[in-house]
Amino acid sequence: MVATPHVALTVVGDEDSAKRRQILDGARSVFMDLGFDGGSMGEIARAAGVSKGTLYVYFADKCRLFEAIVEQEVLEQGKLAFNFDLSRDAETTLKEFGTAYIQLLCRPGGGSSTRTVMAIAERMPEVGQRFYNNVVALTIGRLATYLEARVTAGELVTDDCQLAASQFMMSCQASLFMPFIFQAAPAPSSAEIARVVNSATRMFLAAYRVRQD
Repeated sequence: MVATPHVALTVVGDEDSAKRRQILDGARSVFMDLGFDGGSMGEIARAAGVSKGTLYVYFADKCRLFEAIVEQEVLEQGKLAFNFDLSRDAETTLKEFGTAYIQLLCRPGGGSSTRTVMAIAERMPEVGQRFYNNVVALTIGRLATYLEARVTAGELVTDDCQLAASQFMMSCQASLFMPFIFQAAPAPSSAEIARVVNSATRMFLAAYRVRQD
């Protein structure tokens, strides 16, 4: 059983918070470059510009440090305010959401947490499950709730809004996220994102928008 990030020593004060962020930034850089297994606590301390003693004051081991990074990613993604005003039309909302979603997913450095979680999820399933539930599934659920409102309003028709939400999000990733996360391509440009999201929106509405005879 992997301990939760809450077991790490709690420190208070602005200086301690800044030091913790400094350590997390250094650890994220090491994990991005070397992976979870390749990055040692010594390398993390060097990257963060702190002593190993200081590092262990904040985090008891590498697993707890990585979990703190995942927790931070969850919080950062939770701050993003997608506009799911239930009264807005589907086409406008889907295009805006799809664009913001891919910009978040494919931001420079943004794939590192996902990539690293995927690499260690089999060995640390609690981390993978928490990341999925608090990042991926939460966003699917928010979009599904919006789609349910548009079904009620008579704009869309589907008996499975969760599936429809997942389908739209995966369509927005097409040709963008996989090359990015495997470092086969840089973060996509605004024009590339717009092209893919617009196509995903057209396909989604062709399948789910109520036909007007």
